[in-house]
Amino acid sequence: MRFLQAFGAVLLATTATTAFAHDHGKAPNLVEAAVASPDHKTLVAAVKAANLVDTLASPGPFTVFAPTDTAFAALPKGIVASLLEPANITKLQAVLTYHVVPGKVAAADLIKAIQAGGGSTSLKTVEGSVLTASLANGAVVLTDENGGKATVVAADVKGSNGIIHVTNAVSLPK
Repeated sequence: MRFLQAFGAVLLATTATTAFAHDHGKAPNLVEAAVASPDHKTLVAAVKAANLVDTLASPGPFTVFAPTDTAFAALPKGIVASLLEPANITKLQAVLTYHVVPGKVAAADLIKAIQAGGGSTSLKTVEGSVLTASLANGAVVLTDENGGKATVVAADVKGSNGIIHVTNAVSLPK
C-alpha cells in the first residue's frame, strides 16, 4: 500500500505538468493527446510514418506507454532516422505497437497487478511480445525483451479511447 500511495503522489505531481490538450472538457483521443503534447513530437511523427494514426484514433481502448522526445533522442545515432524511412515501415510499426497494450490499464491497476505478481507482471503488447512491469523506488518500470528499462514519469493521462503513461525511454522488441 505504501508503494501505491507514494506512486500516486508522484503521478499526480507529474501528470499535472504534462501538457495534453482538452477540447472544452472533452478528452481527446490518444493521437490528439500526443499531437497536443510538446514532449511527443517524435512519437507523433513516427505514428504518422507508420500509418498508425487511424488505428490509435479508433475506439480501442488502448494503453499507450509514450516515450518522450528525449527518450527517442537517447537512442543510438541514426536509429530514429532509419526507422522513419519508408522501407522500414514494418520495423517502425513493430516498435510503436510494442508500446501499446489492449485495454485501459490505469496506474493503480498496474501497481496492483505488480504486487499480486510478487513484484512484476507481464503486459502482452499489440505487437505480440511482452513488456515486464515492476516497481522501483515507487515508480513503474517497464523492462523490454532486450533488458532495456523505461520508467513511467507521468501516468493516467486519459483519452477518449484509452490511457497514456509517459515513459523516459523507448522500449524495443527483439
